[in-house]
Amino acid sequence: MKGSGEPAILVVDDHEDNRYTLTRRLAREGYTNVTTANDGRQAWELLRSRKFDLVLLDIMMPEMNGYEVLEHLKADAELRHLPVIMISAVDELESVVRCIELGAEDYLQKPFNATLLRARVGASLEKKALRDEVRDWNRKLEERVQDQVAQLGRLGRLKDFFSPQLAASIVDGGAEDLLNTHRREVVVVFLDLRGFTAFTDSSEPEEVMAVLSEYHRAMGPLVLAHEGTLSHFAGDGMMIFFNDPIPLAKPAENAVRMALAIQERFPPLRSAWRKRGFDLDLGIGIAQGYATLGAIGFEGRWEYACIGGVANLAARLCAEAKDTQILTNHKTLTRIDDFVEAEPLGDVTLKGIAQPVRTHKITGLKS
Repeated sequence: MKGSGEPAILVVDDHEDNRYTLTRRLAREGYTNVTTANDGRQAWELLRSRKFDLVLLDIMMPEMNGYEVLEHLKADAELRHLPVIMISAVDELESVVRCIELGAEDYLQKPFNATLLRARVGASLEKKALRDEVRDWNRKLEERVQDQVAQLGRLGRLKDFFSPQLAASIVDGGAEDLLNTHRREVVVVFLDLRGFTAFTDSSEPEEVMAVLSEYHRAMGPLVLAHEGTLSHFAGDGMMIFFNDPIPLAKPAENAVRMALAIQERFPPLRSAWRKRGFDLDLGIGIAQGYATLGAIGFEGRWEYACIGGVANLAARLCAEAKDTQILTNHKTLTRIDDFVEAEPLGDVTLKGIAQPVRTHKITGLKS
């Protein structure tokens, strides 16, 4: 967790035994800043009066049940980003779906499994820390743009958050059309650190943040150097796309050259981490296709997004890649086989994709 104090956790359950069990298990994992509430109404009063980093919320309670607390929380502008793990003795798909639709981060069934509890609490707290950091960056960016919109130096500051091409368009006042929703053929690249969940479970928060800082510091300049647009990064994962919002002459070539540069730069990072006892590796997936792009969000919080099957395919190929492999599908390879070397891997079944995907491993550039 980024910050000075340890994470504050609120445990809400109308049964004293459950509150005691959760508090005790959290303490064993090092979480001692735990507050309890014995019903939904007391929980809501605490949430409005104090700051928390995570809520473990029972569903079936008198006065105000867990669903109602979750609805109140997600409707509050100050609290809607607070992660909530729902806990219940009911193991029904309908209950799980309703919790996720209402905005819960995760779902935990009673009786509590200690391993699942540790993993889900740790993951939720890490996601909140990263979201807080991103919101802080966005707030600083907004302040800089508002305060220095008339100054020549604002271009350099915008480049810290956008690609140089998009930053120049924003400064010149020509980015409005680019940010509107539109459809375009893009090349999407996903990066993902292997072993990151196990690493976060067994490491101190400061160690996790140090590794992420080293990872982003090494990979970020390569994204910009190859004119990629960084859609988002969430801890161990990055999504980058090419040919939007600024059109490129050879977006697939830019994407492959970036992926190969990342593949070359990663081994020294991996070696340094392993010397410190961190077993991490990298997977890369590339896919080309049409997507819907543009700014999404709400007033005060916008993101430039790439949505479509091509993004999902790149993510699934990335998940399949091992040991810094770069994987792509056959359709994408036909667009780039004039300048890349690749090895066929056959038809691969990818999670979330109905039909097997003819997959190739990119090994380098042709002479």
